[in-house]
Amino acid sequence: IQNTMQIVISAICSSGTSLRNAIAKDGKLDKLGAFQMRLDKMQTPGRQPGWLKLRGTDKTRGAINIVWDSQANFLTARVVTRGSTKPSAIVGDFVNYLLSRHSKRIKAITTAVVD
Repeated sequence: IQNTMQIVISAICSSGTSLRNAIAKDGKLDKLGAFQMRLDKMQTPGRQPGWLKLRGTDKTRGAINIVWDSQANFLTARVVTRGSTKPSAIVGDFVNYLLSRHSKRIKAITTAVVD
């Protein structure tokens, strides 16, 4: 059995369009490996609740599952790594991405380890 570690990253945002959709449509997300992430899967846009999955560019780095609450303007990202992979790299890459590309919308970011 592999050990699984989960970290939840929450972002309180200013009102506006779906930040999840903005991430999905961002062409700079995986350009030249700047943020070390790529879009893996997403639910059909417009369906509620929508979701998005990002993966680290190195398969051992983990995945990030993202949902957007449009009524609360709240982004929830659940980071999952398996085995001995430390989540710090992908968590750091995602927070760096949010602050680099969407800082005008972000009011607060919190992280929590989930058992």
